Amino acid sequence: MPSPYRVIFAAPGTASFSVAGFLGRMPLSMMGIGIVTMISQVTGRYGLAGALSATLAMSAAVLGPLVSRLVDRHGQRKVLRPVTLVSLSAAAGLLLCVQQKAPDWTLFAFTAVVGCVPSVGAMTRARWAEIYRGEERRLHTAYSWESIVDEVCFIFGPILSIGLSTAWFPEAGPLFAGAFLAAGVFWLTAQRATEPVPHPQRGTRGASALRSRGLQVLALAFVATGAIFGSVDVVTVAFAEEQGRKAAASLVLAVYALGSGLAGAVFGLLHLKGEPYRRWLLGICAMAVSMIPLLLAGNLPLLAVALFVAGLSIAPTMVTTMALVEAHVPRTKLTEGMTWTSTGLAVGVALGSSAAGWVVDASGAEAGYVVPVVSGALAVAVGLLGHRRLRRPAPNREGQREQDDSGVGKRQDGGQPVA
Repeated sequence: MPSPYRVIFAAPGTASFSVAGFLGRMPLSMMGIGIVTMISQVTGRYGLAGALSATLAMSAAVLGPLVSRLVDRHGQRKVLRPVTLVSLSAAAGLLLCVQQKAPDWTLFAFTAVVGCVPSVGAMTRARWAEIYRGEERRLHTAYSWESIVDEVCFIFGPILSIGLSTAWFPEAGPLFAGAFLAAGVFWLTAQRATEPVPHPQRGTRGASALRSRGLQVLALAFVATGAIFGSVDVVTVAFAEEQGRKAAASLVLAVYALGSGLAGAVFGLLHLKGEPYRRWLLGICAMAVSMIPLLLAGNLPLLAVALFVAGLSIAPTMVTTMALVEAHVPRTKLTEGMTWTSTGLAVGVALGSSAAGWVVDASGAEAGYVVPVVSGALAVAVGLLGHRRLRRPAPNREGQREQDDSGVGKRQDGGQPVA
């Protein structure tokens, strides 16, 4: 492992919670695409499949920040275990309804409850922030590592989910996603030494982290970014099926994630200077432009190449986003702030997958790639209109005042509070 990555794992417990976080994040890449594959296998209805995937993402978007806010107040162990059990129970109900060919409304009902799954990525990033607070370079490397873990999940998750559902039985992909979630969350929450200290609500300080103007821009831009991801997943599965190689969709999507993972690995080795908001805006623009070649890919090999190139801009943009979130959100609300970016992605995935499913049903898979192109253009528009809010981390000063008032977050050596 290159030296900067080796250094961040010198702290006790970091390797263990990182592996647990990897297992807990596998459902992020397995559950949605697993539902799409399962429903298309059983019913052949991509519209229904996309709508269920959208329901899952929208549910996670609504419930995720609430779960993370509770985590900031009460701690990861007390909150994550019960909500994970609820999510797993709902997933079991969904699979049973599919297997028994229950009415469509039952599928939507159980899928909505599955969405209370916790944002495991935000939980692990919050642990890194607690360990390396104030050490910008190490935290940059840690966030880059987490981005690599995300992409490894997206490399192997779709392969497992689609492969299991097509080669074994339709419900196998979501079933294994639930098993990964249970193993990851319960292992992560068993590690108390690295768990961030909770910050119980005090007076009026329970307001949402989304009050930060900078976080509002990041979350809104990620709605459009999530629409890119959601639509690419659905359209790629449909495109591969039109080509007579549906199982190959998992490999093509893995190449997409591979490009992002490689870029994230290199990005973590760099010590970059300059304003992070400029790098973020450049990354958003690069992601949008990289969607255009998808319209020209007429076969799976060309599509794989186009998606690999498109993936190169993802991880660096995500890493920069996490750094901006930390700068614009008070320490006492960091987990919630990080989850709001995931919420933006989830809303976008819901909109993108649903729109893509209907376009595929109406006009075919190749026409479906118009959806990520339009989504990329919207992301650029949000970035250009709102990037000035990211120049100065003014909400960070709000967080410092919050800590001054409450006494939370003061250094042991009597120095200034850490925001």
